[in-house]
Amino acid sequence: MHEMAICESIRGILEEEAARQSFARVDRVCLEIGRLAGVEVEALKFGFDVVMRGSLAESARLDILETEARAWCMPCGRSVAIAQRYDPCPVCGSHQLQVTGGEEMRIKELEVS
Repeated sequence: MHEMAICESIRGILEEEAARQSFARVDRVCLEIGRLAGVEVEALKFGFDVVMRGSLAESARLDILETEARAWCMPCGRSVAIAQRYDPCPVCGSHQLQVTGGEEMRIKELEVS
């Protein structure tokens, strides 16, 4: 369950930003997670609640925006949405796809006080 490690990294980032920007509490954390990022969202939500206990984000709301996976199809030259890796191109059926989006994970927004 690497989601706990991800949550610990998020906590570290929040603590560093709190020291740098002088805020005392985090009210909301918005994460952007691509569908190919390999993150189990429900496990991340559980881990977030556990890891943030006793921190400046203990009562923070966690919002998660899942972004679609995209790939460039080399034979038909189109950017297409895919559900998972190794899916065929939905336009031409080719498997010559290069993933161009959906692997990212980042803190998109914070609400602090």
